[in-house]
Amino acid sequence: MISIFKKEIAAFFSSLIGYITIGLFLLVTGLFNWVFPDTNLLDYGYATLDSYFTLAPWIFIFLIPAITMRSFAEEYKSGTMELLATKPLHHLEIILGKFWAAFFLVIFAVLPTLLYFWSIYQLGNPPGNVDTGATWGSYIGLLSLGATFVAIGLFASSTTDNQIVAFLIGMFLCFFFYLGFDYISGLDLFYAKVDNIIQLIGINAHYTSISRGVVDTRDLIYFGTLITAFILLAKITIEKRTW
Repeated sequence: MISIFKKEIAAFFSSLIGYITIGLFLLVTGLFNWVFPDTNLLDYGYATLDSYFTLAPWIFIFLIPAITMRSFAEEYKSGTMELLATKPLHHLEIILGKFWAAFFLVIFAVLPTLLYFWSIYQLGNPPGNVDTGATWGSYIGLLSLGATFVAIGLFASSTTDNQIVAFLIGMFLCFFFYLGFDYISGLDLFYAKVDNIIQLIGINAHYTSISRGVVDTRDLIYFGTLITAFILLAKITIEKRTW
């Protein structure tokens, strides 16, 4: 698994994929949070990073499937998946190696945005007048969401040997699990508490909950369960394709 991890990290940074991903994430979030007038934190009047944590999941919906689309699709297309299958590696080890490599890239992209928090912390009146608990909770929620999107993207890549198709499937699934259940719960089809239950199946409800600053065990269990489910689905798909 460690060998797969190192191989994937080297592949990310030996090409433009890693640099473009991190660069685009920081550029877009930087422009929206510090430059564009409608979302500029300097003009907002409050020491908060709410706009950043609202925007970041939408960027992840596009960027993370772009990171993971080649993970298995390229292996299928080049024929190296069969070669990997002959090595003393379990399919789960291959998947987890690729998962941690992609998640490392997500962490690497998020880390520089701690400068946003430091800037807001210093610009508060008085300095430090910022909800630190909510901010750290939001970072935990964002990384949990990023890990979930990575697992979804790996599953999407395991279903096809076409990287573009893998990207589109991954982007659709990320969007659906992020907001799809919110839209479904809003339909006039459900009664009593059924709509609330449907909403809780989606990622947004749990991401919003953690972003309040209270890291609820139920939310962490939800993210862990969803990540595990998509990793296992990827494992089942790979085993069927390489049988």
